[in-house]
Amino acid sequence: MSPIRRPALAAAALTAALALTATACGPSDDKAAGGDTKPSATASQASDDLPSLPKGIPTQDLEKWKQKWKEGAWKNWDKDQWMREARDFINPMIKEHWKPGNMKDARAGDKTLATQGAPGTVPGSGSSDQGVTDPEPRPVTAKAVKLPYRQNAAPVGKVFFDGPQGHMVCSATVVKDPAHPGKSNMVWTAGHCVHAGQKGGWYRNIAFVPSYNDKGLPASQVNSAPMQDVAPYGVWWANWAQTSSQWIAQGAESGGAGAPYDFAVLHVKQETPTGKSLEETVGNALPVDFSTPQVKSIQSMGAWGYPAAAPFDGQKMYDCIDRPGRLTLQPAQPTMYRIGCTMTGGSSGGGWFAKGADGRLALVSNTSIGPAGNTWLAGPRLGPEAKGVYEALSRKFANQ
Repeated sequence: MSPIRRPALAAAALTAALALTATACGPSDDKAAGGDTKPSATASQASDDLPSLPKGIPTQDLEKWKQKWKEGAWKNWDKDQWMREARDFINPMIKEHWKPGNMKDARAGDKTLATQGAPGTVPGSGSSDQGVTDPEPRPVTAKAVKLPYRQNAAPVGKVFFDGPQGHMVCSATVVKDPAHPGKSNMVWTAGHCVHAGQKGGWYRNIAFVPSYNDKGLPASQVNSAPMQDVAPYGVWWANWAQTSSQWIAQGAESGGAGAPYDFAVLHVKQETPTGKSLEETVGNALPVDFSTPQVKSIQSMGAWGYPAAAPFDGQKMYDCIDRPGRLTLQPAQPTMYRIGCTMTGGSSGGGWFAKGADGRLALVSNTSIGPAGNTWLAGPRLGPEAKGVYEALSRKFANQ
């Protein structure tokens, strides 16, 4: 039984606000682990013309190396050669790599936390959320987003990437760029959708598709569907990726390690250029709220994404709207937001939205972890570390 807890008035207002912005235009259980909480941001770059190369990449005959990469050299996941550090990220564009069939078959890159292993309820003071864990929320049944997505949730889409297990997928959101008002090419997702964390390196062939499968076609029809139905705004390749140093140092494929810092920002460019930015193409982008509002001040918070693990198939967009609670994995690390939600893997990285004091809808978190039973989701608070990641990426492209 999965009782729905969806505050009717607040849910309607949140959904309407997201629609307005649009039309104005892996899996195993583990216990949570901790680590260093030193705030810092790390950046990485990539582009089709490869302005810089990571250590170990030959600098002679660059065009030959690029061709070799595009022909399949990227599939080399040797641990000693898996590019790990911030400076190592490289993502040459491989045109038509992401076709409808590859997109449809991409598997979920989800992270689970055993419910039994999650911390129990911890009483907290009324003045702060830090260190508090509220009782586990009741499940909220994921609701299908109204079609077509470009009219109801255009800034939401899917991130596709390649890892050692093959084609993989997460969810993501178009966000504002302070350096380029109205012309953003920035996308928000989870750290674990771009980097494997402490035991791995950067994923490859990272691309974003806003309003993926705009008409909500069933999986059986996606392979043969026109590209404009599957990717109505085109395919946008990451030419820069940035995540937290905490995620790179602590992040794990399973469990809660690094989850409070599990966020990332991409800078993207269109595979087939039209001369317009991502924000202009989609119609709008979400502002990001780094004020980490306290739970008691939030009446309603919603998570959007494309769940891909059973009973979902990753082809349709869903949302969950609930009043958030708090989840603390380690007392010294930031407390996370938690809502009831039955979305599964594939929804990772999807934006969490809430209306701020000014009445504007803003991105306040992203899906990071959930339990094996798929009854709730938790996302990081976007504080100083997240703001540092976001602003550093914006500054990097400020004059471009």
